[in-house]
Amino acid sequence: MQAIDALLQRRSAKALVEPAPDEGALALIFASAVRAPDHGRLRPWRFIVIQGAGRARFGDLLAEHVRRSHGTVTEETLQRERQKAFRSPLIIVVAAICNPAVKIPVIEQTLSAGAAAHNIMLAALALGFNAMWKTGDAAYDDAVKAALGLERKDAIVGFLYVGTDASEPRVSPSRSWHDLIQHWGDER
Repeated sequence: MQAIDALLQRRSAKALVEPAPDEGALALIFASAVRAPDHGRLRPWRFIVIQGAGRARFGDLLAEHVRRSHGTVTEETLQRERQKAFRSPLIIVVAAICNPAVKIPVIEQTLSAGAAAHNIMLAALALGFNAMWKTGDAAYDDAVKAALGLERKDAIVGFLYVGTDASEPRVSPSRSWHDLIQHWGDER
């Protein structure tokens, strides 16, 4: 797949199934991720891979977050939250480990992690897989961060669900960019 094709054809998956990327594919995916723009060469990205039995533990973590943050919830709601961990055979948590003590603004470090997440999605597509990028309240919860080995100051920029696209290939409608452009300082 040509790079421009991946950029123009990328769409979030609706349903993901096995197989997930194997170790060789993951190596290429992560090698692509670390090519993200990185002002100051800080390498602020961290990638937490969740698969196999880890998905059930992750589902429990999501359910516990809902229990803590929403007070009274039904068992059905908690079960629905647990099932989010089974949206795909592989989950990659992308985090920004930001260092406020350096001259590079924290926002740039966080944006770098977001660019790394996008590179993961493009690399997965180029290798014949697909992904969906989710966040939600759990991504901003300190207890969830701690359970994943992150600190309060760190930012989860996304839970990337990765696998084989189970939905029918479809042509996404073309997105017009024309009305998003503004020329400045030019006498057009």
